[in-house]
Amino acid sequence: MKSTNVSALDVARAFVHIANSDQVKRPITNKKLQKLVYYSQVWHYVNFDEPLFSDKIEAWVHGPVVRSVYNAYKHYQFGTIPSSEIDVIKNLPSNAQRIINAVWGVYGKYDADYLEVLTHSERPWQDARDGVADSERCTTAINMKSAKAFYKERQSARKNG
Repeated sequence: MKSTNVSALDVARAFVHIANSDQVKRPITNKKLQKLVYYSQVWHYVNFDEPLFSDKIEAWVHGPVVRSVYNAYKHYQFGTIPSSEIDVIKNLPSNAQRIINAVWGVYGKYDADYLEVLTHSERPWQDARDGVADSERCTTAINMKSAKAFYKERQSARKNG
């Protein structure tokens, strides 16, 4: 499975920058960041037929998580992540920029808890955790081909509905 030369951490840094920009100023936590990175991956895959980054996304208790992104921001715990002063989005490929901005436009207004409930209600996270109790630790990777099919179906239903 081919991906762009973008890392999940690049995508996360772009969201942190957007969230802390003067125009937005909307708090972002590690939990919220994880969901935005996840949605960027799946919607990039749906729209451009390739993953945005190669990092795997695991089905953790609180939803989809990229371990490298979690580790980079875990010291903030459930607190707000301040701006990194790095505007990494300008250096990303245009397809990545478009997806990140679109994902922010759709999901950025929601808090982390809402996004957690949303990802828990969707089949890709549920399938990865099949047979695992809600509160039990799980590091199973979400199947991106299945996720692509799921979100592509939702996109088609929205267009036709």
